[in-house]
Amino acid sequence: MTDLAHIRNFSIVAHIDHGKSTLADRLIQSTNTVAERDMKAQLLDSMDIERERGITIKANTVRIDYTADNGEAYVLNLIDTPGHVDFAYEVSRSMRAVEGSLLVVDSTQGVEAQTLANVYQAIDAGHEIVPVLNKIDLPAADCDRVAEQIEDVIGIDASNAIRVSAKTGIGIHETLEAIVKHLPAPKGDATAPLKAMLVDSWYDSYLGVVVLVRIMDGTLKKGDRIKMMQNSSIHLIDRIGVFRPAMQPVESLGPGEIGFITAQIKQVRDTRVGDTITHEKKGTDTPLPGFKPSQPVVFCGLFPVDSAEFEDLRDAIEKLALNDASFSYEMETSAALGFGFRCGFLGLLHLEVIRDRIEREYNIELITTAPSVIYHVYMRDGSMIELHNPADMPDLSIVDHLEEPRIKATILVPDEYLGDVLKLCQDRRGIQEDLTYAGARAMVVYDLPLNEVVFDFYDRLKSVTKGYASFDYQLMGYRQDHLVKMQILVNDEPVDALSTMVHRDRADLRGRAMVEKLKDLIPRHMFKIPIQAAIGGKVIARETLAALRKDVTAKCYGGDMSRKRKLLDKQKAGKKKMRQFGKVDIPQEAFISALKMDD
Repeated sequence: MTDLAHIRNFSIVAHIDHGKSTLADRLIQSTNTVAERDMKAQLLDSMDIERERGITIKANTVRIDYTADNGEAYVLNLIDTPGHVDFAYEVSRSMRAVEGSLLVVDSTQGVEAQTLANVYQAIDAGHEIVPVLNKIDLPAADCDRVAEQIEDVIGIDASNAIRVSAKTGIGIHETLEAIVKHLPAPKGDATAPLKAMLVDSWYDSYLGVVVLVRIMDGTLKKGDRIKMMQNSSIHLIDRIGVFRPAMQPVESLGPGEIGFITAQIKQVRDTRVGDTITHEKKGTDTPLPGFKPSQPVVFCGLFPVDSAEFEDLRDAIEKLALNDASFSYEMETSAALGFGFRCGFLGLLHLEVIRDRIEREYNIELITTAPSVIYHVYMRDGSMIELHNPADMPDLSIVDHLEEPRIKATILVPDEYLGDVLKLCQDRRGIQEDLTYAGARAMVVYDLPLNEVVFDFYDRLKSVTKGYASFDYQLMGYRQDHLVKMQILVNDEPVDALSTMVHRDRADLRGRAMVEKLKDLIPRHMFKIPIQAAIGGKVIARETLAALRKDVTAKCYGGDMSRKRKLLDKQKAGKKKMRQFGKVDIPQEAFISALKMDD
């Protein structure tokens, strides 16, 4: 067991691509935690999709041994966190397990929206913060300007910020010394009853559920019988260890230490993140405060292209849900798409990651319906229901009003693109709350409806600012607005996968744009197809897809006109019958393309 004064627990927080994972690599490399032959870039990013996209999705832990300049040996527990707004939940729970943070800022780009969001989470968790200016080897680096920006925008002292190049290794020794000198040691009592925080859990096909724990008080040994305080389940610990980054068994874990346990737990659902673990006998009575559970904000339907693969999809989704507590799902059926699942995600990137993993790891082709958010529908009788899927909207005669989720969006943008950003936010029914300047960059705060942001707001923002804007948001609650359900009818049949909730003032424009798009996306059939957008029983836009024509009179040479007329009438009757019974095939691309809003 390590002496408390010689333990430092810290996380690395930053905006996307400011170099968190690279800095973690250098800290691991310079302390010889991993043999040189096993070293690779983004060592802690273990998923293929993380390495391919160059982003961190899961927060990862590693234990580093470091001998400081004063000759004393320290144990450093590092948590590398994601930078993307969709995985802010991973960041917030990692923060609760440590006492300090390294705030990494790119010295060429300065403070971005996610830098602010993550550093405020660290301050809320009561962290000591050490600023690190990364990428000083680049010609565009301007450390003095960025240090000044950190002081102006965030309000923490950056006069002695460490200057680092995580790529080349400059300043890594100074970073390790700063961790030892400036970050606080954990507190805890080894003789008190066991109190351990459950930080994360995931499923391993050989070991069952692996649980990441941070010990607050007491000690945890192999063979102990432990109790999960939320569901009072009892387990026997059969393995205990730490990550270096590979699993390494240890005899026991004491206060201030972070490690893992396995206890023959079969389901990840039995281990609730934020739970308190204590001993079965002589345990603690007061649990730790825990974290608030993650709330899915975006919902969409996942359907297999080949309906015979439904059971394989069910299998894939159940396996993914084992490792991802923030991903929820339930079964649903659709007239157009057959059997599938309605899934909840933390954001669009989370949705993309899950979809890519199902298609890649389980080889199932998917159709994804329009992402939607949760609406609160208040009935005339005073009850309230949550609406996840626009297709399930109850009859308007029994509905009193609807409320939609609103977000507070923070956008940092260079001055010359400010006008475009303000126009984009106004177009999406935004209400401006604040506009301040940090040097040559504007910080805009907007109150926006989540359903306007959820589909392609981020793409549009990046394109109008040539990629220079950064964006972060948090949920603010619900507000009443005049929302209606818009249905798309193809050949008089409603296509529930294309149902969306829209604001009444925008419905005509959106409906017209959607039917025009579908006219180009749906292939022509042997009969003419009306494509309509409707609100309730009222059609607000219509396009007609012309029929493919076959020349049935080609075989008539000369003769009386009545012969041709007879064939044409026969064809007309056939087309009418086809239109009655014919099935319109809508290709997969049409679903995705029709829902993208090109302004």
